[in-house]
Amino acid sequence: MRTLKYLPFLLLGMNILSCSGKGKDNDTTGPGAPQGPVDKGWAFETTPVWADEFDYEGLPDNTKWGYDVGGGGWGNNELEYYTNSIDNASVRNGILTITAKKEVKENRNYTSARLVTRGKGDWLYGRFEIKAKLPSGKGTWPAIWMLPTEWAYGNWPKSGEIDIMEHVGYDQDNIHISAHTEAYYFKIGTQKTSTKRITNASSEFHLYRVDWTPYALRGYIDNQLIFQFVNEGKGYTVWPFDKKFHLLLNVAVGGDWGGTQGIDDNIFPQNMEVDYVRVYKMIEK
Repeated sequence: MRTLKYLPFLLLGMNILSCSGKGKDNDTTGPGAPQGPVDKGWAFETTPVWADEFDYEGLPDNTKWGYDVGGGGWGNNELEYYTNSIDNASVRNGILTITAKKEVKENRNYTSARLVTRGKGDWLYGRFEIKAKLPSGKGTWPAIWMLPTEWAYGNWPKSGEIDIMEHVGYDQDNIHISAHTEAYYFKIGTQKTSTKRITNASSEFHLYRVDWTPYALRGYIDNQLIFQFVNEGKGYTVWPFDKKFHLLLNVAVGGDWGGTQGIDDNIFPQNMEVDYVRVYKMIEK
């Protein structure tokens, strides 16, 4: 999801799409061609530097989570109004539940929540693990993702976006992991994305993970490598991922991608359930 959560109608259903082999502009073999960093095989600490196990009840912990609130479409013509209400984001029995509901709020016919760690959890590199069960039904658009905290290189997509998990309800069994930059994003047909079929994503919890190092973004589902995007060493237009990012969890309704095949109002309410969120620090080498 995003300040622009649009995502492609061009998403490619393949297991690994690396950044090294798409088009002549990606040739890094010639004389004087820019070279990316060497993969030092970075590891990660075994104890989280930041985590929420949701071992409490009520609203999400306000020392860890804030909210994006409003109903302006969020750059993707989304139809929900994001609230900070316990009706849309609550913790109980060890689970965070984000609920999209069919109800009128302001000028919108749906409500939901968009939780953010901005200013409370911002990181440069690391391992990000989220165990979640997804909503289902035509019109839902859940996402677990990351945005830059400072937008040092400019507005989206110049400063980048990392999608740890993205799903649309009309395409029930397909889970997407993506990254977006000025050089690589869907509107110019160069997006970096991979897709995996998960037949029980809405009935069982699965582990969604990204390992972010100076060398690459690598995305995993249930610890299986699905996605790899390697730093080509061509500057921020290709690799803006050298600044701090924060996490977002949300369930959108409709929008340019989620609403492509309409919305089934009979499915609501719909929940994304999160068992835990854990962030592990990268060990410097």
